[in-house]
Amino acid sequence: MRFTKPAWVAHKDSTAKSDSYKRLCIFSVHVHPDGSRIATGGLDAKIRIWSTKPILNPASEASNKPPKALSTLTMHTGPVLTVRWANSGKWLASGISGGICLSAAINGHVSFFFADSHSPDVTDVAWSPGDRYLASVGLDSKVIIWCGYTHERLRKLDQHQGFVKGVCWDPVGEYLATQSDDRSVKIWNTTDWSLEAEVTKPFEDSPGSTFFRRLSWSPDGAHITASNATNNKGFVFIASVITRNTWTSEISLVGHENTVEVASYNPHIFLRNPQLPVLTSNICSVVALGADDRSVSIWQTKSARPLIVAKEVFERQIMDLNWSWDGLTLYAVSSDGTLAVFNFDPDELEGLCPHSVQGTYLKKFGFTPAPIPEGFSHVSARQLTPPPSPKSQSQGMDQTGFGHDAGGGERVNVLVAKRGGKKRATLTNVAMPLAPPMMPSQSQPRSVSSSGPIPGALAGPALTGVSISKRAQLSQQQERAPSVFDVDADTWSPSTDVRIDAVEEGSRKRKAVAVVEVEEPKRARTLGGERKRVAIPMKELVPGSGAVRAPFGGGASLNLPIPAVMTRVSAQVEGSDDVFEAVNPDNDEDAPEVSYMSGKHTQWLDYLPCPALAVCASSRFCAVGMRDGSVIVYSHTGRRLMPSLSLGAPCSFIDGRGSMLLIVSSIGQLYSWDVKKQSAVFPPVSLSPILPSPNYTVTSAKIQPNGAAILTCSSGVVYSYDAALLSFVKLTERWWSEGSDVWQARQRSATNPTANRGVLSVAEGSIAGSLDSSATGANKKRPQWWNMAMTLGHLETRMHSARLLESPTEYKQALSQYTKKLADEGYKAKAEELIRELMGPLYSRSSEQGWSPTVAGLVKRELLKDVLSAFARSKTLGKLAQDWQDVVRRAISEEGDR
Repeated sequence: MRFTKPAWVAHKDSTAKSDSYKRLCIFSVHVHPDGSRIATGGLDAKIRIWSTKPILNPASEASNKPPKALSTLTMHTGPVLTVRWANSGKWLASGISGGICLSAAINGHVSFFFADSHSPDVTDVAWSPGDRYLASVGLDSKVIIWCGYTHERLRKLDQHQGFVKGVCWDPVGEYLATQSDDRSVKIWNTTDWSLEAEVTKPFEDSPGSTFFRRLSWSPDGAHITASNATNNKGFVFIASVITRNTWTSEISLVGHENTVEVASYNPHIFLRNPQLPVLTSNICSVVALGADDRSVSIWQTKSARPLIVAKEVFERQIMDLNWSWDGLTLYAVSSDGTLAVFNFDPDELEGLCPHSVQGTYLKKFGFTPAPIPEGFSHVSARQLTPPPSPKSQSQGMDQTGFGHDAGGGERVNVLVAKRGGKKRATLTNVAMPLAPPMMPSQSQPRSVSSSGPIPGALAGPALTGVSISKRAQLSQQQERAPSVFDVDADTWSPSTDVRIDAVEEGSRKRKAVAVVEVEEPKRARTLGGERKRVAIPMKELVPGSGAVRAPFGGGASLNLPIPAVMTRVSAQVEGSDDVFEAVNPDNDEDAPEVSYMSGKHTQWLDYLPCPALAVCASSRFCAVGMRDGSVIVYSHTGRRLMPSLSLGAPCSFIDGRGSMLLIVSSIGQLYSWDVKKQSAVFPPVSLSPILPSPNYTVTSAKIQPNGAAILTCSSGVVYSYDAALLSFVKLTERWWSEGSDVWQARQRSATNPTANRGVLSVAEGSIAGSLDSSATGANKKRPQWWNMAMTLGHLETRMHSARLLESPTEYKQALSQYTKKLADEGYKAKAEELIRELMGPLYSRSSEQGWSPTVAGLVKRELLKDVLSAFARSKTLGKLAQDWQDVVRRAISEEGDR
């Protein structure tokens, strides 16, 4: 085996001012099926394509032939958490903020297809066998199924109760598996997309703070290896192996010292004994695991011990693993921004079978996949009908796909979104020569269509919404239709101005094209309802700022960041698939507008006096914050529910839940309104008390249905404003991680797994990213009672926070843990004080003493019964509990007699 870490594979921080660049986190890596290149996605919001030959061949690396960096795709607006090549090699799918992006590179041309589906981020995507489907999962707890050919959304699966962080397909095509922060792996049947099974046992005590939960399905279809599982109540970190059909998890891969983030099976079937025939009893698989302990392990399922354990490969946790199609090279990436490569000789992986053996073996399952849409097929790039190309470009390319100007190597092209200008916002189509694919024939699915690929099939994404029966007719009508992937005329010369035939729908001052109208049922007339939804590419028009410019300064002491003005900002309506969207024109002729979308149709629209910065959409209203500091609130039918609000400064954050609206302005003013009552929850409050230093800022602002704000600060503290106390209060802070035994983000926490679903646990997870401080604190010399004091203080703070946020489940959990600690330690004074608080006054009205019979929506005396039951089992508090149980019984009896 050969191990290498090419230093030149990096996502660099372009904002760094010093000559020494900073490496940014690499979230994902995937190898092209022909093995010639890999794609990486990183924190810099870019996808980078690298040649594999310089990685595996030192001579090629020294000569720079082919070039190391092949291309950079910069169309994303946020971190790229996942990249996955299609099995055919035609498409590269990536997860973006709010949806997916598909990039196709054919004969030197790059096309893009964007689809809004998730809110906010997509954490993983996966192609089904034969590329029939594409599945995407995200932080909105949803699983979206797309057609791999038409790119239309087919199904939404929403039975997960937490962030979905991993997805994989059964190689047979019969099942889909997803893994979520709700501590479950769900198996879906692809015939009707019903839930086949749910596996929870291995994940009951798994930590909730991992970045990914990437799972993998074995190439023989027999097992799923799921990450982030534990044994021994959360103290042993494992990868759990789930068996097909029974969906049991009796096998564990044990050895990593911290959470397993990702599992990746070698794509080949292996034979236990290469001399024997291919039978189920003679088949095994090879799987790689990457963990937060910075190590990689490789297992062969016929052995109880790993083949290889590579320790401390990286400086930080491992984010993704991927095998090459030939099964001899494993690529791993880490949050430290580096790539590691493990290259094996064929004799080191004994029993490796060709892919043809896998195809024959999988036929025994007898599963028939869904038919391919008529008129579509996924074939290799060199078999597709190319778009017209100028001679000047074709003469610069040889048969290998390498340009002469690169000295026999591939050219490096950077795809960027144009800023400014008078043209309508479009996506850029850039020449990007690629090496000819060397795909195995088994990876190229055949089309069931007798007619084969139709002309213009390359423009599949743009044909979404047009009936299949009219696709052939439409392609014949198009001789030279303008493309939605227009080349930026100011950047690229006419010699590279090659367009891909496509259909362009909608208006907004675009060139007229031939479009086949599809008959639809008549709909009720609404303002703008006749207009079809138009996909507006997202790009930055006006950069955001970290300091407030005039006239918004006004001598204010706080300057919070102002969001950039984008061509499009959108938010999914709470509890539905509808979308509230604001569009800012990139010219002076059009006016900014907001619209409410349901499916492909505009329900209503309105025009704005100035560009929109941010939007939110709750179950009761929609709101838009504008550059001039004003806010407009709409109902779901487009009626203005409140007068236009003028805040005097642009908003930095906006959020809505139910009837509650929250805004944090750029000068540090906190606002909270009840839209239904048209009143403020509390007067505007300055954030100065929670931002004592210019180095601190607010990183997130959310609102609860009761109007309580949740403000996450870069200092590692989460605040809220208590209107009753007229003060900011700390909901939680990173300080507790240095000693509290119930810190939710602690890797070895054995607390109740359902706690991670609550708002407080989510808040703790949001500030738990820098646990290095807690690890350092663990090595400090602490006082004797340090841990117990920190734990009790943390639980008391949790109960106050849960009361303020009206989170009954978390209040009850914190109370239960607090009670158990008091009972175990025998702290009688604290226990009696807690009992008196829950019991309340016995012989006078509670209102006369300011006592409330409920807390966080729970009846205090009902909670007291559980508390006394816990105290009764304590040796030191048993007598106290018995006395108070008698008091409670008498009080209940007297109340019944009244």
